[in-house]
Amino acid sequence: MAVRPRRSALYMPGSNARALEKAKTLAADVVIFDLEDAVGPEAKEAAREQVVAAVASGGYGDRELVIRINGLDTPWGEEDLTKAAAAAPNAILVPKVSTAAQLFEVGQRLTSAPETIQVWAMIETPLAILNVREIAAAAQDRSTRLACFVLGTNDLAKETRADLGDNRTAALYWLSAAVTAARAYGIDVLDGVYNAFRDIEGLRRECLQGRQLGMDGKTLIHPDQIGPANEIFSPTAEEVEWARKILAAFDEPENRGKGAISIDGRMVELLHAEMARRTVELAEAIAARERT
Repeated sequence: MAVRPRRSALYMPGSNARALEKAKTLAADVVIFDLEDAVGPEAKEAAREQVVAAVASGGYGDRELVIRINGLDTPWGEEDLTKAAAAAPNAILVPKVSTAAQLFEVGQRLTSAPETIQVWAMIETPLAILNVREIAAAAQDRSTRLACFVLGTNDLAKETRADLGDNRTAALYWLSAAVTAARAYGIDVLDGVYNAFRDIEGLRRECLQGRQLGMDGKTLIHPDQIGPANEIFSPTAEEVEWARKILAAFDEPENRGKGAISIDGRMVELLHAEMARRTVELAEAIAARERT
């Protein structure tokens, strides 16, 4: 499957028509139209119709479009899922996924929906962390359509009464568990939001931490956060150059079939070539997106 950049995933309130229109001009890789937390009960139905119309009408270029529905146990969830599926976004984001059974339930309701629609799962409850392996393993059953985890660190902090602090020490277990489970079953994972949207340096620190932990990108709450997230979750020029050098070296006739070779005094194995190939593919996908 082709690598798809998911460096920046911007939440946009589904009830704000101006925000939905503005999203067409922003450099976010992913736009998440939110029908859940960002929309009050009195505006849920109007927001749903507005988001469905926006997605169906297009105009967002090659941005990945995701609709976050309300939970199926709420008064709005069932209709959200039905209408979202009809609009055919790239993905439907399901909140508060705590068990694999919830994903199978969503998958059953999407049986007749276009096959291109993926399911993304919010990992934002203590039970989700305890069950994260089983939730990720649901991706092995194609009927669930599971393709990505999205961390809900605010909800996790609330439910656990943890103080995340500046370095998120209390969250490292959640973040690493989610990344490990996601990688074990071949799905992407996006880091939680950074609340202080005017603190760009703080955002940069958290993006760097997320990348070090293995995240594919960051969920965002303000357009000003897009640039730093795109920068930090992109391979650097040096990383791309080194990756290309690794691939070229393994393609040399004398190195074909070898499990390990020496490049510039460093021992490089086939696993490094696999990592290098993904780095180059990601860089090329980002370059293609920026040309459009």
